[in-house]
Formats: sequence, structure tokens, C-alpha cells
Amino acid sequence: MVTKEKLYSDVPPTKLRNKEEKFKPAKTSPFWIAVANFFFFNMLQNRFYAFRYTGVENYKNRDEKYPTILFAPHANWWDGIVLYNIVLRICKKEIRLMVEELNRFPLLRRGGAYSVNKKSAQSAMKALKYSVDLLSDMKNILCIFPQGIIRPPHYRPIEFQTGLAYIAQNAAKKYGKVNLIPVAIDFCFFRDNRPEVVVDFGERIEVTKAEADIDRKEYTNFLAAKLTETCDKQFLKISQGEVEEYEFLFKPKLKWYRRIEQRLKRIDVPESGV
Repeated sequence: MVTKEKLYSDVPPTKLRNKEEKFKPAKTSPFWIAVANFFFFNMLQNRFYAFRYTGVENYKNRDEKYPTILFAPHANWWDGIVLYNIVLRICKKEIRLMVEELNRFPLLRRGGAYSVNKKSAQSAMKALKYSVDLLSDMKNILCIFPQGIIRPPHYRPIEFQTGLAYIAQNAAKKYGKVNLIPVAIDFCFFRDNRPEVVVDFGERIEVTKAEADIDRKEYTNFLAAKLTETCDKQFLKISQGEVEEYEFLFKPKLKWYRRIEQRLKRIDVPESGV
């Protein structure tokens, strides 16, 4: 008899395990950042054919005097690796990423991860307050999966827990303003036997002290709608094959037979006249 596998749960893993875990902050160093940079980039190159991205001007045109938060959906294990490479290689910053059950992967602290325990509201609040404080260092970019749990790819509706709104509103009060950028991440097969990473930077949201006074649940729903919009636009472009605008973080050289194929496609065959 085949046992049915439950791939997704509505309960966070720290609640399921019901085990108190001590909060662990990020603990980076230039050496470990270099190691993680090399290791995580090679992981992507070995598993994916290419890495495409677009909309990076939404990041580059931000007000650099204020902190930045990237937020994205969370559908699989690769999402964190993708965000790491976005921050290190495209944004040229250090990542700070909230990770549940960090005790299972303690070395991730060296790359910029810090723990969150959702067993209780008091435990989770430590991670949220730490998130606000670390935004004071402008060399960091905070990355958040605001759904708070892994969901299936293209899951709808995208619903957030209130953690992102708490961090953004309190950071706006503390620093004057915060840049929020929704990021859509997808993994697609195009014309190769390996999938590609596809990333879209959505329109930037500037959180000021005025937005800090909006009801937190209301602002949470607003941010969820912005990420949904970014993901839906990406899905539409992919479904229509409109990928010409994307830049490449990496892409292998065409193999000899693919180069011949591309040349043949450019040859105009004259009409026979018959």
C-alpha cells in the first residue's frame, strides 16, 4: 500500500515540533561570505541552465540613504539560494534572511541567516525586533518570505502574516523611510533540458512615517496584493514567451549543434518559383 505524502502543512515547523529554540543572530565574516558566495553560485550553475532577471532599475533607483527590504513568495528550498545570489551578485550587498529551524543548518548564520521561532508570539517577536535593528547597517538588505510558510508554486491567494508590515512600519518610524521591493521568483523549462531561474523585481514601495500609522492588517493586505501583482505579471510574460527583456546573471555558451541550429534559422530559403 502506497503511503500518501503530505507536501505542505498550514502549521509552521517550529510549532509542529513544539520545541523552544534559542534565538540566534546572523554571524558573518568576510571569509564566510566569500565561501557562501562561491558555494551558492555554483549550486545554481550546476542545477539550472540560466538565471534571468528584469526590473532591477526598481532597486537601483531607490533612495540609497534608507534601508531596503526584498520580499518574495516561498515555494521551495531554492528560494533562499536565489535571494542570496540576488543580493550578493546583483545588488552588491550582504543578505540578512530570517530562517525557521536554523538549528538544522547552523552554518547559514555565517552567510547572513538568523533564526525565528514561531512556537510563541514572544519568541517570534525577538526575530522581528532584530530585523528592525539590523536595517541600520546600510550594507545589508533584509529578505523576507512574508507568507510565513512554504506554499505550492503559483499558490493563490497570496496571504501574508503581519511580520513584514511590523518590520517595515517600525523601521520607517526609526529611520524615516524604508524601500520595499516585491520579487517574483519562478523556475521554468524553456528550450533546454534544464530549468531556468526567472526573477522579476516589482515596483518599489516607499514606506514613510505616514504609512507607519496605517492599520497593520490593512497594510499587510496591501503588500500581499503588490507581490501578487508582480508574480502575476511575471507568469503572464512567461506564458507568452516574452523573455527578451531579461538580463542574464549566468548562461552557458551554446553547444556546437545549437549554434548550427541558430545559424540555420537565420538562413532565408528562396522560393522555388515553381
